[in-house]
Amino acid sequence: MDIKRVATDAVTETIVMTVVQMDYKGQVAKRINEKMPLATVKGFRKGAVPKDLVEKQYGKGIKQEEVQKVVDLALERFVQSERLNLLGTPLAKVNEDFDWSAEELVFEYEIGLVPNFELDLEAKNDIVKYVVTADDKLIEGQLERIQKQFGTAIPQEVVAADSDVTGTFTNEEKGINNATTIAADLFKDKATFDLFIGKKVGDVVTVNTKGLFDDDHQLMDVMKVSHDDVHGLEVDVNFTIEAINTAELAELNQELFDKLFGAGTVSSLEELKAKIKEDAETQFAQQADQKLLGDVTEFLIESTKFDLPAEFLKKWLQTVGEKKLSPEEAEVEYVRSEKGLRFQLIEGRAMAQSDIKITFEDLKTFTTKNIRQQMAQFGQTNPTDEEVQGIVARVLSNQDEVKRLSDQVVAEKLLELFKEKANPTTKEVTYDEFIAASYGE
Repeated sequence: MDIKRVATDAVTETIVMTVVQMDYKGQVAKRINEKMPLATVKGFRKGAVPKDLVEKQYGKGIKQEEVQKVVDLALERFVQSERLNLLGTPLAKVNEDFDWSAEELVFEYEIGLVPNFELDLEAKNDIVKYVVTADDKLIEGQLERIQKQFGTAIPQEVVAADSDVTGTFTNEEKGINNATTIAADLFKDKATFDLFIGKKVGDVVTVNTKGLFDDDHQLMDVMKVSHDDVHGLEVDVNFTIEAINTAELAELNQELFDKLFGAGTVSSLEELKAKIKEDAETQFAQQADQKLLGDVTEFLIESTKFDLPAEFLKKWLQTVGEKKLSPEEAEVEYVRSEKGLRFQLIEGRAMAQSDIKITFEDLKTFTTKNIRQQMAQFGQTNPTDEEVQGIVARVLSNQDEVKRLSDQVVAEKLLELFKEKANPTTKEVTYDEFIAASYGE
């Protein structure tokens, strides 16, 4: 068999395979011999059919099957031996006039190659690393929420400016159906809550999702909108009122402090404020890191130029998945996924350039930290190592969890790499300023 590569462009090639009789003749003959005792042809009893009739009836199909086996195996070995870094899988070129009786059978497979490109992680940029602080306004707001949460609910007949209103947001078209409690400070425009003033249990208030909150991502919590649907969502939602309460605020005393953080952890209002500030800024740091990772990702995608085998990938997309795509659907899918594919390649190059590898110990350490954090959230502040490692072992026995956690470890390592190499400008801001920088005014 003769196999060669023919370049179409820098990222697309055709593998040409020429198959001769010697490549498949012996296996075809073996299959014919195996078929003879089982062959049935009218006029002959089973097992007594002349060989030439068996070959005439079954030979073409057997030949095609055996040739395809030879081609598939040779193609797999060729890709491995040439160390081809493919995007997608090889696509057979369709030849409507293919002649199976020819002495030489020529098969062609189109392939898309991972592009070769330079990645400059230290390129000049205007990326900002935000350090988000919890200001007095935020801390006082959190104090009030704590006092409400642990206070006494007093039922009301109608909604007033200081009411907490429990009900359900719905929009049938978008599949929104979520029960929640709202108050005047929930909405971006405080006048929105005026729509609720004077309403009673059973009344329905309609609001539009566009610009409803300071951060559109609040739609994920308040209405259980998926992340993909959050940005730019502009639909009317109905809120059916189910309960109206005002809160008699809880006292800021030692009993409340112990409920919040465990006995003796916090013993004064000043310590409580310090703890709120610490916890908030820890959470803000995680959000700031995610923004930094997103900003570096966008910068690298825009600044790192390389060609993709676009036409090949569009054809390949038509062949994969349970539902075959039309050319038009494949075009849409390619446009949707192109940016993600580009960053996947950039991510791989960044890890290779910086010799970043994910070991099982990395995964185990990351999982252990996550488990301890989750247990602390549920009040288990001092679990034994044996308890934690038992949970870790169960988690890491699930391949889906291993994949999910591995992706998180990669993101964490890349974040540290980007912080070092991209050298972003550090800027200290309040949470409101951070939200404005992240999602606009």
